[in-house]
Amino acid sequence: MIKIHLVRHGRAAAGFGSHKDPGLDDLGRAQAEAAARDLQALGPLPVFSSPLARARETAEPLAGIWQTAIQIEERIAEIPSPTDDLEERAAWLRDAMAGDWSDLPHNLQEWRTAIGECLLSATQDCVMFSHYVAINAAVGVATNDQRMRIFGPDNGSITTLVNADGVLRVETLGRTADTKIN
Repeated sequence: MIKIHLVRHGRAAAGFGSHKDPGLDDLGRAQAEAAARDLQALGPLPVFSSPLARARETAEPLAGIWQTAIQIEERIAEIPSPTDDLEERAAWLRDAMAGDWSDLPHNLQEWRTAIGECLLSATQDCVMFSHYVAINAAVGVATNDQRMRIFGPDNGSITTLVNADGVLRVETLGRTADTKIN
């Protein structure tokens, strides 16, 4: 049985609709430190991160404690947007989050499937720093739930999934908070 600890990145310095790849703000850095403290006794374990700045910066404190390299994992990045226009991107995501994966184009359904495949490919316990939608997608794969928004993982929260002989299941959902897509 392999445990995959999914950490939602700390609070970003800018919203989804105002910056393509923001880093963390001061609160986000504090959330990253808190997550590292919560996880430190489990390791050292492999540390994976989305390539986006806010996830990488959230992973840095834990990687520092464990003195391990952060491995970039593209499959746990933020959901691909159909537009580069930041305002349109935020509006699209707000609308999409109210529906099911079956309402979205095939390429986004494949993106969700790739997240499940990524988690099932883990060969040992690990920590993965990711994003709100990606964590919801992983929980949906594990529970066979087609909703895009299953729960509201807070910044810096830790959701643990288990790969039990090729079957994903949720062990614990992370701390929740209301998240506004902006």
